[in-house]
Amino acid sequence: MPDSPGATTGSRRDIAVRALADVPRVPGAAKPDPILIANDVTRRFGGLTAVDVEHVEIQRGAITALIGPNGAGKTTFFNLLTGFDTPDTGSWLFNGQDLAGIAAYKVARMGMIRTFQLTKALSKMTVLENMRLGATAQRGEQLMSAMFGFLWKAQEKAITAQADELLTRFNMHAKRDDFAGSLSGGQRKLLEMARALMTNPEMVMLDEPMAGVNPALTQSLLEHIKGLREEGMTVLFVEHDMDMVRDISDWVIVMAQGKVIAEGPPDEVMRDEAVIVAYLGGHHDKALTTSGVSFTEEGEDQ
Repeated sequence: MPDSPGATTGSRRDIAVRALADVPRVPGAAKPDPILIANDVTRRFGGLTAVDVEHVEIQRGAITALIGPNGAGKTTFFNLLTGFDTPDTGSWLFNGQDLAGIAAYKVARMGMIRTFQLTKALSKMTVLENMRLGATAQRGEQLMSAMFGFLWKAQEKAITAQADELLTRFNMHAKRDDFAGSLSGGQRKLLEMARALMTNPEMVMLDEPMAGVNPALTQSLLEHIKGLREEGMTVLFVEHDMDMVRDISDWVIVMAQGKVIAEGPPDEVMRDEAVIVAYLGGHHDKALTTSGVSFTEEGEDQ
């Protein structure tokens, strides 16, 4: 992983907040140290423009939330950035490297990994086997090497040790020999996040990490996401739960109708008139405050 958690709790959040303090609160604002930069990214499905992002930058070492009403294009934008879909136009750089046209598995090997709203655990394999699959450059996967155990046994032992360490960290070690299909929805989310870390990524992209998670595991997931930042990783996540966004994000980017319409710290974004209109419509009569309206999948207030 990028760094060991040697700093005191919250110190990396303080660093991220200070780095973003002077960033203009406007769509497409330049960041002091962006790890990901996207320009003129569009994706159309027939006559529908799902994504039309002129410019966006993601600050290194921060937790950035990508929010917006249902159908805003957030997951489609994720898919484009990570190689799971192909844009009509645009370019995007990760650590200064052009990712346009790069296959998803190569993007992951470059250090940008993602999870999915619907988990992708292999149900008929054990939790440990799922974890091992997350490791890259395994010698035993090559046809010639596979026949000679001495070429890959030591590496497999190291991979297993890494997997066990992560399972312990995510409170999943008791499940290591269970089939992944037997896990609850929340446990599958934990498994998918832990498996993503087997690649030692620099940036982790989480698509609705709280979707389908029961309240008992919600706090655990929140702490694990914060822990990613404390280890020096950059996090970009899609979420509809504004309590979660306020709790863990350093910066918020808002999309509506495929475009970025607002950026800023959580409390400021939730008071932005353009954001209120995007979620509640033009004829709203209730101010959006950090203790008031909670955004949902359909954009209703609760």
